[in-house]
Order: sequence, then structure tokens, then C-alpha cells
Amino acid sequence: MANPVTDIYRLTKAGLTLTYYGVALFPPHLPTPWPVRLLRVLLFPFKMIGFVLRAPFGAKTTSERLVTALTKLGPSYIKLGQFLATRPDIIGDELASNLSPLQDNLPPFPQDVAIEEIERQLGKPINELFVDFSEPIAAASIAQVHKATIMDHGQKRHVAVKVLRPDIEQRFENDQAAYRFAAKMVERFSKPARRLKPVDVVKTLDRTVTIELDLRLEAAAISELAQNTANDKNVRTPLVEWSCTTQRVLTTEWIDATPIGEIETLKRQGHDLTKLGTHVLQSFLQQAMRDGFFHADMHPGNLMVDASGNLVMLDCGIMGRLSARERRFLAEILHGFVTGDYAQAAQAHFEAGYVPAHYSVDEFAQGLRAIGEPIADKPASEISMARFLGQLLEYTAVYDMETRPELILLQKNLVIAEGVARSLNSDLNLWRVAEPVVKEWLADELGPAAKMAKMGAGLRAIDHFLDGLPSHLKHLEQDLDGLAKLSRGLQTMDETAIANLLSGKSSTGFSTRMALWIGAISLAILAINQLF
Repeated sequence: MANPVTDIYRLTKAGLTLTYYGVALFPPHLPTPWPVRLLRVLLFPFKMIGFVLRAPFGAKTTSERLVTALTKLGPSYIKLGQFLATRPDIIGDELASNLSPLQDNLPPFPQDVAIEEIERQLGKPINELFVDFSEPIAAASIAQVHKATIMDHGQKRHVAVKVLRPDIEQRFENDQAAYRFAAKMVERFSKPARRLKPVDVVKTLDRTVTIELDLRLEAAAISELAQNTANDKNVRTPLVEWSCTTQRVLTTEWIDATPIGEIETLKRQGHDLTKLGTHVLQSFLQQAMRDGFFHADMHPGNLMVDASGNLVMLDCGIMGRLSARERRFLAEILHGFVTGDYAQAAQAHFEAGYVPAHYSVDEFAQGLRAIGEPIADKPASEISMARFLGQLLEYTAVYDMETRPELILLQKNLVIAEGVARSLNSDLNLWRVAEPVVKEWLADELGPAAKMAKMGAGLRAIDHFLDGLPSHLKHLEQDLDGLAKLSRGLQTMDETAIANLLSGKSSTGFSTRMALWIGAISLAILAINQLF
């Protein structure tokens, strides 16, 4: 249950930590609500104490101090920082840039604690579950991973075992409650911030964290992603070991591969980095536009390359979904920029409801041209999707566009995927990479073949309805006949009894009147059921 006092205490504690390190998370470009201004005044002495105490350790950049502060605050603040790093429209370019180095990397918890949790979750001693079980090989804010070996039909097979941190659910719930409280206060006291929908943004963060904290949902996401990409070239996802998977333990196939961030190693292994960079972006776009279900955390720690050059996708704790309608408008917007058809891109914004109807489509197209044209003739190495999105989001304030929570994860991962692709090929032409995926989707969904398929589906639906029409009419006739009989029955009720019932003066007593009321209500319900 929400507790404002506890939430204020937690937020104040976080504020003290941030103040000690001389940093802030409140967007500098928005008017500051008076509660935040008051808190800043009260915390100013503590800020000066922190400045004095930090001085002997040497000057650090704002980015380094912010990363240190959030790491000190713990797992949920690391997640919050990573989330906000992709939202320059909310926190500003400078703060987003300072948050970008924040890594989800924490010291592991003891192996015996992990073993105890696995045994409790799976109901067997560790030596009955695995032939061997390693020390943690990777640790993040929510869970850590161990390498283990299982027996499969007499053959040894390596697996990866992911275990949630002790009490992580309660810790996240406490901090998320504080975030929800803060978002509500920001919306209440800062009118300019309401357009950015901080409450909805926190709800989106809530949903992603909820899924990450239930490893069964991550296992299901891995399975769905594998099914969607089964026919895609050069994409691989690990198989889930469902018999060793619970809410707090996830076991998957172990895949020997090289982290995509180890560029020199990939070169020595003979991989084509240009193709890899293209494949990272196209794979993400195919997932988003074709499937409407995409990996939303494609940072270098979650992407690897196996010996065959396949892109291996790990950690499906954060996934995004787009409806068919959202995918269509996204494709039209991207296609408009790719081809320089800004009128098409503008019209798609209006049809999607992203821009209020009282604005002019032509005027908005002019604004989009101001974003697209300056980068049209630039070398590929100078075109940044992150910067492009930043400029596009700047127009949200000009045209009163509200934040679209369903697109937050898409925007976030597009920036991340671009960074990975750029690290592999700095001359990657983002528009050229995106164009075939967008065109293929438009052809599949909006082309003549798609229209014929939809027409065929519509005709089948009409044919099915017509086949059942005689039966529908017969049931309707029976219902109307029953309703007529019910009406005649009601008319035969003793008029005096009805009058007594309505006036409450029946001589038969309270129990009889209650029975009559129940009967009358039952008759009314029956009449309604006959109609529907």
C-alpha cells in the first residue's frame, strides 16, 4: 500500500546521496516544482560537505560522479538511470549523455546463497540437478549467471543458470513506489512536465522491471523470439531448459560465442564487421516491424557472435511490443524520411494521433524537413540515429505532442542498436540499412498481395456469417417469442400484490416482500438475458 511518508524518506535519502556527489536527476530544462526547490535549499549544506570531502580524491567529471551516485543507491536506481539515458526529451541532452556510461554491473553475491536458492526453487540438491556448478561468471543489478553441466540422455551438456538476487523483488517494489509518488508530484506541481507523462513513463519502467523479476516470463520471451526468428539468417537464441526454470531461476543452453564488443577478437576470428553491423540493425527492425516483438536491450553485453557468424541474443528480460497499427505508422514515418517524402511522414504522425489535429500537416512536414534535409547529404559516419531522434523529440514541445509510452522501448533500443552497429562499422549508412526492411514490410502489409489476403479474410468472415444466418434468425425468433410470453406473464400478476410490493405495505411480512423483490429482479434478469 502506498505510504507517502516512506516514499518521501526514500526520495530524500536518494536526494542526499545525489547531493553529496554534486549531481541531480531532475530535468534542468523544466521549471522546478517548489517542493524540489525547497529540498535543494535544505540540502545545500550537505552538498558543500560532500564537495569538501570529495576534494582530496581528485576532481571527477559530472558523468563519473552521477554514475557513482546511482551505483551507490543500488539496482533500481541503476535501471532508472539506464532508462532515463535514452530519454533526452525528458531529462535533456546533457544529463542523458552523463548517464550513458552507466553499466548494469555489480559485484556478485556468494555462490552458496545462489545454490541455496536454486535448491529451494527446484526442490532438489544441487548435485542432483547439475554435474558441476561454477562460481558466478557475470553479475548485474537483478541477477547473476553461473555456468553448469547437465546430463542429457547420457551426454554432458553445458547450460547457463541465472539466479535472482536475494530480496531483489522487495527492494525494487520499495523504490518503484517512491518513483510513482515522485512522478505524481511532478505532474501535480509542474504543468510543463505533464505533456511528458512522467506517471506513464514510470508505469512503463514498472512493467519492464516486473517482467525482469519473473524469470519464467523471460523464458517465454526467449521462446517467442526464437520462434519468430527461426527462419532468419544469422540469428540465434539459446534453448530454454524448462525443467530447471522457475520464477527465480532460469536455465538455458550455453552457447560458446564472442561478446560483440570485443572488436579485435572478432577481427582475428575472421568475421565481417560490416555485415555484422548491418545485421544488428536489420535484425532489430525486423523484430519490431515484422513481428511487433523485439529485444529491447541490445547492448554489447547481451549480444555475441558464434563461430559461424551468427548473432546470438541473450537476456530477454526487457522486450518491447508494437501493435499492427503502430508498426504501420512507424514504417510510413521511417519510409518518409528514407525517401525524403516528408509529407508522408507528417501525415503518418497525424493519422497515428501523435500530433493534435488542430495543427497543419503541411506545417508539420516543414518541421520534419528541417530535421531530415541537413543530414540527407552528409557522410554516413556523420549521421546519428540518436541525434535524429533527439531532434525529432524536440518538436514534441513545439506541436504539443504527448509522450507515447508504447514507443519508449523502441526509441531506447534504436539508440542502443545504433551504438553497437557503429562500433562495428563507423561508416554504416543507417537509412540504407533500414530501407529494405521498411520496404519489405510495407509491401507485405500494404501491397496488392496483402490487400487481396485481407479481402479474402473478409469474404471468408462474411461467408461464415451467412452460413449461420438461418440459425441466428431462428434463435432470434425463439428469443422474441420467449420475451412475449414473459411479458404476458408479468401482466397476469395480481395488481394489488404489485401495488403492495411497490409500497412495501404487504400484510405477508418482510420475508414475503423480500421474496417478491427477488422474484421481480430475477424476472428482469431473465428478460434481459432473453434480449441478449
